[in-house]
Amino acid sequence: MARRAVEQELSRERILEAARHLFVTKGYRSISMRSIGQHLGYSHGSLYYHFKEKAELFYAIVVEDFNHLGQLLLQAMARSSKDGLTKPEHVMMEFIRFGLQNPYQYEIMFMIRDEELLAYCRAEQNRCYELFATIIRHHMNHKNYTNEERIQLPHSLFLSIHGFISYYIQDRLPFEEVRAEAASHVSIMCSRL
Repeated sequence: MARRAVEQELSRERILEAARHLFVTKGYRSISMRSIGQHLGYSHGSLYYHFKEKAELFYAIVVEDFNHLGQLLLQAMARSSKDGLTKPEHVMMEFIRFGLQNPYQYEIMFMIRDEELLAYCRAEQNRCYELFATIIRHHMNHKNYTNEERIQLPHSLFLSIHGFISYYIQDRLPFEEVRAEAASHVSIMCSRL
């Protein structure tokens, strides 16, 4: 009965949100399950109803954030193009928007330098890249491309938008402030499509 009460009061979502904030602002290594519990106003033992260890909690955050980004990319591909953008341009703009509107999540997902944590991110990074590449290649089916271009072009586009986000994320600029630069960048990068 006590366990059920704790689970109802302290949701998995609240834990993920608090842990994400603490990992980004204070660093993964300096945060413990105890400090996350204290931040939430609960004992660290209550966290273990949801997560066995801190690494499992970190991985849950990574998976949730990559799933959210994946959904945004699929939705962008499914919507009709607007603002004169092609589907790939629209997808790339949504990717940039996600990165700049969610800088803490993006940093955890793509910019983490800790080797132990990178191991948790690599599979999800690869899954995200494959989704992006599949979307771009789907658009490439309408023209003649060599096999090498079908491999290299999505990779170059992915690296290009990651570089754009990495550059602007440092200043914590909102997406709307760099929308014009993003549209120009995406247009130039997609000129080969």
